[in-house]
Amino acid sequence: MAKRRAAVQDSDSQNDNENEGTHAASKRARKQDGSDDEGDSAGPSTTQGRRRTAKSQADDPDSDSDGQSEIVIPVGLDDDQFEERHTDKVRQSLNKKRGTQKGIAEYGIIQAIHMQDFMCHQKLSFKFGPQINFIIGHNGSGKSAVLSALTIALGGKTNSTGRGTGLKSFIREGQQWSEISIRIKNEGPEAYRPTEYGPSIVIVRRFSRDGGSSWKMQNGDTGRTVSAKREEVSAICDHMNIQVDNPLNVLTQDSARQFLSASAPGDKYKFFLLGTQLFQLSTEYDICLSNIQKTFQILAGKFSALPDLRAAYREAQRKLKEAEQAREQKRRVDELKKEMAWAHVAVKKAELEDKWKEKARLEEKTMPKYREGLRMAEIAVEEASARIAALEQQVANLGDIDSLTHQKSEIQNEIKENRAKLADFNSDIRKMNTTIKTLNGQIERTDAKIAEEEEKMQAQTQARKDDLQQQIQTQQESLSSAEDLLTSIGQQKKELLQAITLCETRGRELEGQRKELELEGRRYEGLAGEARKAGSDVYVPYGKDIANVVRKVGRCTWKGEQPIGPLGVFVKARDPKMWGDLLRTQLGGYLNAFVVTDPRDRPQLKKLLDEGHNRNMIIIQQRDIFDYSSGEPDSRYLTVLRALEISDPFVKRVLINQASIERVLLNKSRKDVEMDLRQIGGGVGWADVGNGGFIVRVYGEGGIVSTPFKIRRGGSLLLTGRDNKAEVRHHEAEVERVRQEITVLDQEYQHCRNEYASRRRELDALTGPESKTRHEATKARAELSGLQQQMNDDLPTSIAAFQQARDEYVSDKANVTMQAEDVIRKKAGVDQAQAGLQERLDDLKRRIKEFEQEKGGFAAHIQEAAVERAQKQANVGHYKTKIAETEQELAAANESAATVETEFTSWTESALKFCEEVPNPRAVKIIDRELEGVQTALKERERRHGASVDEMVLEVNRTRDAHDKAAGEYKQTAELNKALKASLVVRLARWQEFRRHIALRTKLIFQYHLSQRGYFGKVMFNHVAQTLMLKVQTDDQAGTQGGSAEKDPRSLSGGEKSFSTICLLLSLWDSIGCPLRCLDEFDVFMDAVNRRISMKMMIDTANSSPDKQYILITPQDMTNIRIEDNVKVHRMNDPQRGGGALRFGAVASNDT
Repeated sequence: MAKRRAAVQDSDSQNDNENEGTHAASKRARKQDGSDDEGDSAGPSTTQGRRRTAKSQADDPDSDSDGQSEIVIPVGLDDDQFEERHTDKVRQSLNKKRGTQKGIAEYGIIQAIHMQDFMCHQKLSFKFGPQINFIIGHNGSGKSAVLSALTIALGGKTNSTGRGTGLKSFIREGQQWSEISIRIKNEGPEAYRPTEYGPSIVIVRRFSRDGGSSWKMQNGDTGRTVSAKREEVSAICDHMNIQVDNPLNVLTQDSARQFLSASAPGDKYKFFLLGTQLFQLSTEYDICLSNIQKTFQILAGKFSALPDLRAAYREAQRKLKEAEQAREQKRRVDELKKEMAWAHVAVKKAELEDKWKEKARLEEKTMPKYREGLRMAEIAVEEASARIAALEQQVANLGDIDSLTHQKSEIQNEIKENRAKLADFNSDIRKMNTTIKTLNGQIERTDAKIAEEEEKMQAQTQARKDDLQQQIQTQQESLSSAEDLLTSIGQQKKELLQAITLCETRGRELEGQRKELELEGRRYEGLAGEARKAGSDVYVPYGKDIANVVRKVGRCTWKGEQPIGPLGVFVKARDPKMWGDLLRTQLGGYLNAFVVTDPRDRPQLKKLLDEGHNRNMIIIQQRDIFDYSSGEPDSRYLTVLRALEISDPFVKRVLINQASIERVLLNKSRKDVEMDLRQIGGGVGWADVGNGGFIVRVYGEGGIVSTPFKIRRGGSLLLTGRDNKAEVRHHEAEVERVRQEITVLDQEYQHCRNEYASRRRELDALTGPESKTRHEATKARAELSGLQQQMNDDLPTSIAAFQQARDEYVSDKANVTMQAEDVIRKKAGVDQAQAGLQERLDDLKRRIKEFEQEKGGFAAHIQEAAVERAQKQANVGHYKTKIAETEQELAAANESAATVETEFTSWTESALKFCEEVPNPRAVKIIDRELEGVQTALKERERRHGASVDEMVLEVNRTRDAHDKAAGEYKQTAELNKALKASLVVRLARWQEFRRHIALRTKLIFQYHLSQRGYFGKVMFNHVAQTLMLKVQTDDQAGTQGGSAEKDPRSLSGGEKSFSTICLLLSLWDSIGCPLRCLDEFDVFMDAVNRRISMKMMIDTANSSPDKQYILITPQDMTNIRIEDNVKVHRMNDPQRGGGALRFGAVASNDT
């Protein structure tokens, strides 16, 4: 029999906690076991006779019969005829099946079960065989827990176990949770998801007292959890056709007892339908039939509405016909509306053309003009920037005067300090002169008083006085001689100090000159090296690695012409000795420059120059070989252009544009340049006056500006007029000249040092005599003081006092005089040094002034160029502003044109949808006036009819569509319902065929199993009364009554009744396809003989169906049963009494 998916549902009292998700929807509606209406409807209501009448309703307006008229199920033969025709065929099929050896089932076999804290078991495990498994043990050993565990683990209902009303009742007492694990075989080509589960599937269900429940579906080999959803269990059972809720597949202890002992005919018939799933199929067919009948009722309601819809359509047609006379006016309105639509399109088209013209004007005229102006302005800015860069380069070439400024600052500080010293000296001298004058007055007054007193004492002490006077005169002469010698020594020291100061000043000057010569020598050595390199690289004078730059320029791609440069390659001086230094100083930046013809090439060229850290000027100028002769002065005047020889005509025009070389005059005299410029009406000239140069500018109004600048002679290889070898020889000669000058300076410096040392020695030599003379003067002064003291002692007291005072005045005067002489000598030395410092300061000021004048000339040019560049930049800004404004206008024009174009396209598409194009439509106003007149006339007619023609047409279309839609839907639904009804009739007929075949197979197999005991009997089906009765004739009846009497099962003994029921169960098992058969305590009412025969029958049946697995539970032993290889017996341990909870081993199994 074909496999049928089993219902896997659980209706526990805890179903709200057990189910982790919504149960998978079964393909068939299922009745709950134990429902009260199972006995009321054992098959489809249309199958209780040959036909069943119902209300008559037409399927469509043209038919008098509908889908509810009669459901006729063709039966063909009654039950007796059917059995008579098919009994032999079925018996042959059964005999053939018994002779066919099948293999062990590849999937759906329960390989093992493990229970933990389930019912009375702490831990219990079984490993089942693939065919027959007996579980034996005394009452109370917990055998029935195995079937309960199988049912719960595979998703069955708890009430179907007959052992509890909820999952909590299965948890072992005193424990909080329980767990069941089942291993199911999953092999062969029809295995369930073999790549994920492997050859076996392990289903683990765990539930707790708090209501929690969980599932795990694991790979049997790896233990990896594949799913934890309840739906996966249903899918597995459906795939393997395991039906744990089917009462014939898993017959529990209570169900087995009821089925074996007290089963009524109606109950047996219900078991028959439920076990074969015919009841479920019958229920579903009844639901289908009910839905078909409801659909017919709905269709009847829809069909009754069709006449009303048809009448509404005809009424709308009638009203439309009454308004036909207005169609002409309506047609005219339509034509005018069409013309109006295309007239608006024509207006929009004209507007779009105007927008396009405005856009084209901005794109083709205005924008190119501004962009060209911007390009020219940017070129002018670049040219002005290049001129400023060249001038700044010339300023940079001047170097700086930091050293001169520093020397000037030092000398100024030294002069300032000397001035402060001189001021102090003058102040000291004035104070000393005042002191001497005061002392002279005091001496004169004291002398007068002494003379007056001496006249009085002259007669008395003349002789002694003369002697002392003579001694005093002698000492005074000695003191005067010593003081004169000191004065002479002081004068000599003053002269020596002046000479030493001059040596120091000259030495510093010589050191500075030597440093300048060393710098000049290194410069000439560098130029000589560059000249040597220039023998193989003509680009050496123009910058660092310029030859590589020129090579890269030749390899690159340029927007304009290939850049030209350096320009000095194309320029020579006609008289390099006369004008080379001047022209090199003024044109140096331009001679190193490069020229590009397209501004877009400047960044690329600048990048090439920057790679070598070169700052060469880049000039932007388009190639234009213009005529410049109109700008030249008379041929008798020498210009820069006439002093140069330029090989490239484009380079010549570049220098003319950049430096105005055709206008700048040359001369060796500044006055001659001024005169020449006056004669030509003003301009610019350069003068080389030997020790420097001047830029002379004469204005037409008469003003003259002359700016000096320093000419760097021999500072570059440009415009020298010498070949490389001559250049090398020239610079080497210059180096030698510098060395000779350094030698002369070194000699003079050494002479100065010797002179300094000699004067210092002479100065040191005067120190001894000066000290000796000063000592002698001090001694003479002391002796003179002693003699004067003696004279004073001889004088009267008054004269002595006067003489002592006079001596003090004279001593003070001598001291002050000596100090004054020392200060005067120091002041003379400072005056001498101050004169030398002032000369040096004047020279530095002159040199700084010359530098600033030269730099100022360049600054003036830079200022003029900056003003010019600012003007050009203003022009660039002006054009950028204009371009931005034009771009805004162009964007607005584009946006406006796009909007108008979108509107034009939209209007055109709308007009095309409305009607075909109307060529040459009239003006909108003309069409509008005519349309208004026609519409006014049409509205007047509509007012009389109550509706417009358009509304009438819409109403006709609406009513027609409503009628056609309703009629179409009715027809389609009716045809579909008829098809469903026909299909159901076929299915019902097939259902009856199934029931007859299954019933016939059950009868024949039942008779076969009874014959194993020597009994005879039959199964009597009454499908109308929904009963199943057994008639059995035992062997004793056959012997005493001749085989004519049959017992009712209720009159059989307990063993006979159990044996008969087992035969019926085996017959029904043959009609179902589930691979699992479970039976609990089937032999409790059997005697030994019936039990032995029943066991043998079961084993034989299992042997004939090796693809089915049997799990049979019995409290009896297997002593009288022959155990074969395909039979596996699991023996439970005896229960322990008086110990509280029953305790079992981890695995209670004995295989025999």
